[in-house]
Amino acid sequence: MTSSVPWQQRLSTGTASVQSEVVRLYQQTRHGKAYVPAMIWGTLQTEAYATVILRKVVAFLDIPDDVPAGVAKRMERQQVLYDGEHRYDVILGEQALYTNVGGPEVMRGQLERLLREIDLPSLTLGVLPATADVGMVPTHGFNMYDDSRAHYELVSTGVDITDPAELALHNKAFGLLSDAAYYGDDAKELIEKALAFWNVG
Repeated sequence: MTSSVPWQQRLSTGTASVQSEVVRLYQQTRHGKAYVPAMIWGTLQTEAYATVILRKVVAFLDIPDDVPAGVAKRMERQQVLYDGEHRYDVILGEQALYTNVGGPEVMRGQLERLLREIDLPSLTLGVLPATADVGMVPTHGFNMYDDSRAHYELVSTGVDITDPAELALHNKAFGLLSDAAYYGDDAKELIEKALAFWNVG
């Protein structure tokens, strides 16, 4: 089954209510997976980075401006990384380290956080090199929650998939992306290279 709700409908009262839904979803999920090709995964975003993202969402969708409340909820979501009850496999595209969100200062703070958090026991963080040979065609970023739901964020809507056969394909795709990603010291090297870029910038 596939379902979707337009963002302007879901965010009609601002960003905080949807962020509260996401907090509950992450608290309920014991094992999450995420492939995020062009930006930093929300659960690893710094407050400054998240503020820029949500301000862009408010401006683009012309919704009520409650950015501080939305950011506070996004920061609350991140507690799942530290409570010892959740596990996350996350793959960032190398482009995510270079997509300009807020300028050099915000990006430096964000990449420094990735380097601090990459060894968390709850987190397996990979970086997919821009030149990686992946065993599938390029795909849009997606999140998976306990292998029972896949979620996409599109320009105009969020899409949820729950059909078991489709979820199996998402797991296959995530496996191929994981096979091509860099982990550990190799991932840190890519992050440090991007940090050096933003230090010059």
